Amino acid sequence: MSPTRRGLLAATPAVAAAPILGQAPAHDIMVSTWDFGAAANAAGWTARQTGGSALDMVEAGGKVAEADESNSSVGLGGYPDRDGRVTLDACVMTWAGDIGAVGALEDVVHAVSVARAVMEKTPHTMLVGAGARAFAIDQGFPTRNLLTPQAEAAWREWLRTAEYAPRINSENTDWRGTPGGPGNHDTIGLLAIGADDRMAGACTTSGMAFKMRGRVGDSPIIGAGLYVDDAVGGCTATGVGEDVVRVAGSHSVVEAMRHGMDPTAACRSVIERLARLRGTRVANSQVALLALDKQGRAGAFALQPGFTYAVTDATGRTRIERAGALFEAT
Repeated sequence: MSPTRRGLLAATPAVAAAPILGQAPAHDIMVSTWDFGAAANAAGWTARQTGGSALDMVEAGGKVAEADESNSSVGLGGYPDRDGRVTLDACVMTWAGDIGAVGALEDVVHAVSVARAVMEKTPHTMLVGAGARAFAIDQGFPTRNLLTPQAEAAWREWLRTAEYAPRINSENTDWRGTPGGPGNHDTIGLLAIGADDRMAGACTTSGMAFKMRGRVGDSPIIGAGLYVDDAVGGCTATGVGEDVVRVAGSHSVVEAMRHGMDPTAACRSVIERLARLRGTRVANSQVALLALDKQGRAGAFALQPGFTYAVTDATGRTRIERAGALFEAT
């Protein structure tokens, strides 16, 4: 008989887990979260082939997801907060430890590019809210209403009950289905190794659907939603951002890899730590971690089954992998 979530949460640190599926081969050069990461990776590959850096790769990939109106968890078409306003969070990090981020950004589609501009053109590492919007406009980013008719319809339907209950793996289920269906959370995270063997990462999201006004999750927080160390590798996170922040998810994975764990084992170790910390409070939540080390090995692990990620190797071939999970399907 398969173990239950409750039983696993009450277990010792040697928690049972579902089998790890689809181990990635060596020499992977770009990874991104969820099935829609395949299109993002294609853009990143093109940037690499035309001389772009790892930073150019992840920015190009992030912009694909941000501009996809059928993606209710990132950028244009993202579901709004409880007041009906779409707010975006994003960050970037480079091989040199340079970082930039925006939080609660409104009216600008490409939050990942604004985050890069914060990194390259200000003395700061993060701008938020009205300040982030003003900076983006000053830098020449066009503005538009990010609330699509489909997302507005979903918000108005939500207002009928105003029930806030994030659903596991909505990034895939809603993106595959009809735009405007019910949804909840974020994110696309991306990691890449450039032709010069240097590494960068990005993370961008519209955050949890129908969140409280002003809520910011893990996605723009370096060390939580994203972390890159060019000597070791990088990690990005997706799922319930509040829980990722609790364990400094991405930084913790990179540190585990620094101490000898492969990417999958490192991700699993942090997911297990989160389960021990939070117990039954994460029994019905999703958190997933995705890592890429400097040897070109990709790996991931999640609380719940269903997390997928796109992997592109050095030949440009992309595959979709399914991560192992702490809790088996019930």
